Amino acid sequence: MQLDDRKWTILKAIIKTYLETGEPVGSRTISKYADLNLSSATIRNEMSDLEDMGLILQPHTSAGRIPSDAGYRLYVDHMMEEKDREVTEMKEMMIQRQDRMELLLKQLARVLATNTNYAAMISGPQYHRTKLKFIQLSIISATQILAVIVAEGNIVKNKMIQIEHGLDQQTVLEMNILLNSALNGLTLEEINLSTISKLKEQAGIHSEVVNQVLDAVAETIQSENDVEIYTSGATNIFKYPELSSSEKASELISAFEEKKDLVDMISSDDIQETGIQVYIGQETPIQSMQDCSVVTATYEIGEGMYGRIGVIGPKRMDYDKVVSTLKTLMAQLDQIFKKE
Repeated sequence: MQLDDRKWTILKAIIKTYLETGEPVGSRTISKYADLNLSSATIRNEMSDLEDMGLILQPHTSAGRIPSDAGYRLYVDHMMEEKDREVTEMKEMMIQRQDRMELLLKQLARVLATNTNYAAMISGPQYHRTKLKFIQLSIISATQILAVIVAEGNIVKNKMIQIEHGLDQQTVLEMNILLNSALNGLTLEEINLSTISKLKEQAGIHSEVVNQVLDAVAETIQSENDVEIYTSGATNIFKYPELSSSEKASELISAFEEKKDLVDMISSDDIQETGIQVYIGQETPIQSMQDCSVVTATYEIGEGMYGRIGVIGPKRMDYDKVVSTLKTLMAQLDQIFKKE
């Protein structure tokens, strides 16, 4: 069923207002809706058409309107199409961007190692303060529903939820609308106690389902992406006698090959910490690098995405040159991503 923009906006306003209040919605209430600049008379005519189309109902004479099952269905189908399109576009964009990003970061690691004569590493960007994109609940059985949580960065989490009170398709539709209307576009920090309390109150006997969905949202948003580490110049270590003994060199080369210690080092600090960080000897969080110095910097490419750049060398490294090189590289990254 196709609706013109005006009817579609009015239908959405009726559904959202009804979900919030649980009361029939009148034309005067709809006239205050942010997206409309219409008289009550015009809105009444449009509501009459929507009623003739079977999308809204008038529960009793002189009352406002409430959504019909068909109205809910049209709203949810439209919402699903929009979210599917968003996810598809996001996937395509991320694939293209990831390919360019990987080539760029590999090249920058090589340049950094060549310019400093030390070992270099760059981590791929990770999402932080990730926003919720979409929630979809689906009935699996009389005692189970599946919650699909989609967050920024194409992060998807599926969670099976046990239910004590049976849910029919209509209730699940209403809960999908309720959850998405309240939570879409929020970060975990923005989902406050007031929002949670209101959701649980509106969910009534199904408030425990809301609890479990919110747990899944928290797990999805907080989950760490696999960190890609790009390295270069590990063999530069052999240029420095204090690091070139077979045991020390072997440990350092192993750290660069296996990369687990490098990931741990990146994860040990707040990646959103700005500026240059210098770790000397025992300050270095990696055991195999405690005869070295490590200089790191955080880059940001927008949309809550951060990564880490690092240089590893002897404690007698040329700190001035390394810090200067990192600052130049950070400026170049900033320029590159402003153009994207």
